[in-house]
Amino acid sequence: MEKPPIHPSIAIIIGVISISFSAILVKLADAESGVIAFYRMLFTVLILSPIFLKKHVHELKMLNKRDWLFSTIAGIFLAFHFILWFESLNYTSVASSTVLVTMQPLFAFVGTYLFFKERITMQTILSGIIAISGSVLISWGDFKVSGNALFGDILALIACGLVTAYFLFGQDVRKRLSLITYTMVVYSISTVCLLCYVIIREESFGPYPMMTWIWFLLLAILPNLLGHSLFNWAIKWISTTVISIAILFEPVGASILALFIFGEKLIVTQIVGGIIVIAGILLFVLDLKMLKIFFKKTIDS
Repeated sequence: MEKPPIHPSIAIIIGVISISFSAILVKLADAESGVIAFYRMLFTVLILSPIFLKKHVHELKMLNKRDWLFSTIAGIFLAFHFILWFESLNYTSVASSTVLVTMQPLFAFVGTYLFFKERITMQTILSGIIAISGSVLISWGDFKVSGNALFGDILALIACGLVTAYFLFGQDVRKRLSLITYTMVVYSISTVCLLCYVIIREESFGPYPMMTWIWFLLLAILPNLLGHSLFNWAIKWISTTVISIAILFEPVGASILALFIFGEKLIVTQIVGGIIVIAGILLFVLDLKMLKIFFKKTIDS
């Protein structure tokens, strides 16, 4: 496998910062969840189309039936991940929703072991438990006992499982395709799925205020093109588990942004939780044995 132009960890850091804006932009957009998700994916596909058609369209011939099946499954999982997560933000806070939706290691540890036979050391498990505990603590004081908040929390947790499945299926296909081709295929499938969802649900495609269109566009540029696309690029060289743990930084960034934009003040438990999240991730990074496994192809090249 060729050596990556930059270390995958750098791409992951940029990706995490970018996706931290996702919940904020969704809250700012004045539209229904399915519509927000649809325009986010549609604008992403439209932006990538010129590059894909000019330099990468020939790669579609490389896809076999199994690749198309896995790409379709990944696209559907991604579509419903967005729908459920965006909807959760209508019922619970930014902090609570992002904490639950980024608890992917709970799913990824099991998924990578069952489907890809990846090794998981006790130190990795411990670091994941610490990081997840910190994520929960970040919004502990914001959790509500009301039925609405509980419903939002459940939606976010299901969305977490769906995006983990998206990464697991995408990891298999991405290793054989360029980033642009893989992204176009999966995002296009996801867009079609969301289009059908919006039509069936009879949600409105417009008109919307100018600022809402801007939020739609920024959702495509920041979380998708600089967020999920970078994760898709990095997944060629590293494990789903690495990305899942790194994404635990998202609640920290989202909580800070929510403080300045929506006035959602951070409390002691959220600050302490953020420190615990970082400590858990650092413990994972310092696990040199796991680094050799996850970055083996990068190190050997």
